[in-house]
Amino acid sequence: MIDLSKIDHSSLDRPEVLMFLFHPRPEWGSPDSDTTNLMIPVEDGVSLGARFHMADQSSTNLLFFHGNGEIVADYDDLAPYFNRLGINFLPVDYRGYGRSGGTPTITAMMRDCHKVFNFTRKWFKENGFWGPVVVMGRSLGSAPALEIAANYGDQIRGLIIESGFARTEPLLRLLGIDTVALGIKEGKTFQNIDKIRHFSTGPTLVIHGEKDHIIPFADGQALYDACGSPDKTLLRIDGANHNNLFELGLDSYLKAMGNLNDKIGLPD
Repeated sequence: MIDLSKIDHSSLDRPEVLMFLFHPRPEWGSPDSDTTNLMIPVEDGVSLGARFHMADQSSTNLLFFHGNGEIVADYDDLAPYFNRLGINFLPVDYRGYGRSGGTPTITAMMRDCHKVFNFTRKWFKENGFWGPVVVMGRSLGSAPALEIAANYGDQIRGLIIESGFARTEPLLRLLGIDTVALGIKEGKTFQNIDKIRHFSTGPTLVIHGEKDHIIPFADGQALYDACGSPDKTLLRIDGANHNNLFELGLDSYLKAMGNLNDKIGLPD
């Protein structure tokens, strides 16, 4: 049992940092009737919104953590592409995003992802979705995804990191945060590059834009190089920045996703 109280990112949970790392907004409108909306309890009185897009009962279950300016509803249009690949798609919001309660902090996000993972694993089984579980994180979402991969590697069949960051300090400095003045040390931050070394139990796909202006392609390369999986793929989307991967590379993106799904197969 993981002691979540030991997950402490108080060095990052400061207004001058959080204002750059989180950009929450509510979800408006009604979701498609073909989806299943979930509320995942993470604390007394606080639940996180999630949306399940089903392909098939036996399909791979993809648990997805999105970027800092996105919400679950933003992926309603992309979900059918995943479903056509034979993937059940479950994006989850952070505190304060979409239909979620609470206020986003780094410590809360990193603790909550454990509760999200355990809840969804149980929910899949109870509702007859018996396919393997894959975890994916985009941008900021690479941090909770890699937290899960490092701690529950034997319970997931694959890992996908899109536009993820390898080290925290360079990203914070790029965002205009004075890490020296705030006393922020790399070893007390997310440690993404160390966590990906611990995942070796399934195929791993790293996707990154060649001209990413927020998280340089070198971060994607570093995560790929450090990954502990013997079956790993690095997909570079030529000419793409942080936010137009689908526009410039949707075909190669979906092909790589499909290839990973084909490798996973069905549960033992």
